[in-house]
Amino acid sequence: MRALFVLPFALVFTLASASAVSAQAPRAGGERLGKVHFATSCAAPVAEEFDHAMALLHSFEFADAITGFKKALEGDPSCGIAQWGIAMSTWGNPFAGLRSPKTLQEGLAAAQTAQTIGAKSEREREYIAAVALLYKDADTLDHRARTVAYEKAMERIYTKYPTDLEAAAFYALAVDQTALPTDKTYANQLKAAAILEKLYTVEPDHPGVTHYLIHSYDVSALAPRALPYARKYANLAPDAPHALHMPAHTFTRVGSWQESIDTNIRSHDVAMQRHDPGEALHAWDYEMYAYLQTAQDAAAKKILDGVNEIIARPAAPAGGRADMPAMPGMAGGPAGGWAAAAIPARWAIERGAWSEAAALTARPSPQPFVEAITRFARALGAARSGKPDLAKAEIEQLIALREKEVQAKDAYWATQLDIQRQAAQGWAFWAEGRKEDALRTLTAAAALEDTTDKSAITPGPIAPAHELLGEMLLEANQPAAALKEFETNLKREPNRFRSVYGAGRAAESAGDRAKARSYYGQLVKICERGDRRARPDLDHARQYVGASTSSERPLASNSNPFSVTPL
Repeated sequence: MRALFVLPFALVFTLASASAVSAQAPRAGGERLGKVHFATSCAAPVAEEFDHAMALLHSFEFADAITGFKKALEGDPSCGIAQWGIAMSTWGNPFAGLRSPKTLQEGLAAAQTAQTIGAKSEREREYIAAVALLYKDADTLDHRARTVAYEKAMERIYTKYPTDLEAAAFYALAVDQTALPTDKTYANQLKAAAILEKLYTVEPDHPGVTHYLIHSYDVSALAPRALPYARKYANLAPDAPHALHMPAHTFTRVGSWQESIDTNIRSHDVAMQRHDPGEALHAWDYEMYAYLQTAQDAAAKKILDGVNEIIARPAAPAGGRADMPAMPGMAGGPAGGWAAAAIPARWAIERGAWSEAAALTARPSPQPFVEAITRFARALGAARSGKPDLAKAEIEQLIALREKEVQAKDAYWATQLDIQRQAAQGWAFWAEGRKEDALRTLTAAAALEDTTDKSAITPGPIAPAHELLGEMLLEANQPAAALKEFETNLKREPNRFRSVYGAGRAAESAGDRAKARSYYGQLVKICERGDRRARPDLDHARQYVGASTSSERPLASNSNPFSVTPL
């Protein structure tokens, strides 16, 4: 088994030179998607259309990729590898979790059609056989078993065809797809990245190589390594909405909020131009998250208003993208559906507006983990507004939704909902005066959160457990312990507003003026573009940093912003 994509210097030079000649140029209309060439045995006149569809596939523009592969088939009905492209595009985002029965049925049909058409080359037949493994026996084999089988098949192709850059890229993506969130050695991500780093030296303008490197490093411990690729990808494929959004994964991981805002504005605009509301909402979720971390609340409110307007529209039929069931006002899907639920929840929770959180409207969703967002926000808001009975009712809903994930054998989301349940239960205990039970339960939630990681579908948890625990410890008058929790969360989510502010407040309460000034100064720097007088906690940080040492006063006992009453 090879760990790296290794090419002799002469071969690297040959491939690089060939790439300059055969790589895809901008199509009519100037569409810019990067450089891709996938050698096929199909008729020569469809090669450009096929490469165009491949470029779209590598940037996760699945609906448009399917359209392109269908056009290639129209030009050459014997082009079985184009049907492979349809099956790959139907699978959709490899990091999106379980597939719907409809997606599995459509993908299997596409793979079987590819096998029926066949291909003139053994290499293409092997690609077709590999994609079929993602769908075959889905009624008896679980999602992980099928993705691992696909990974192994792509490894065989990668090994057999050492000069096939496409095989190496898709194999690396398959390795990333099977990475376990509980593996904190990041073995799969590092293995995939090693392959992709080598590919990058051969074809730095290949959209898949750059894109998949960002995914490989999309964990907090590795995210700084992705920065050069994140800063390149949007300009490499600026006509692909996902390529404009994807850098925000890295910018979020490192807390570079304005870069995230800027690239998501571009992504949202291009997504709307391409009639892709799911990608537009996904960009909005990341954009709003960054606005809220920088106290640009007026800008965040505009996004909230836009989402509420979308939700109020009549339901629209599902679009052509994989896994996009109909939802109010849009063609949804995991990313779009998540964003529509997460944005209102974030607006309330990030501002500490607990009564607003408790009053959010819960809406059913085909994905239990999406509905759970609002249930969690309502439970947390009710508990922190001093209404434990209302919180308990929402916690019961969370338990029921988690059971649906268990029945679906989706261990990842079952774990995420368990973290949410424990966090909400901890604050419900606190509202009842059961402080020991509250701290014990929230500590367990934080420990469970440490065993996993956020999904690529979201910029971050709706409310991180370590941060919630830090806020509770502040209320318990344990500032040293609270500071530890905030600092733990900041290692995972740098420059996060509530954790930076919480760390400053904890240091101030503990009498550590130097550390308090450092954290408050950090918050003021993060919020350079923040709205004035939007948040009392930011005002406090500004005042503290601006005060002289002689004028600093101890923290008043009634000034804790994390109390159970709304700010």
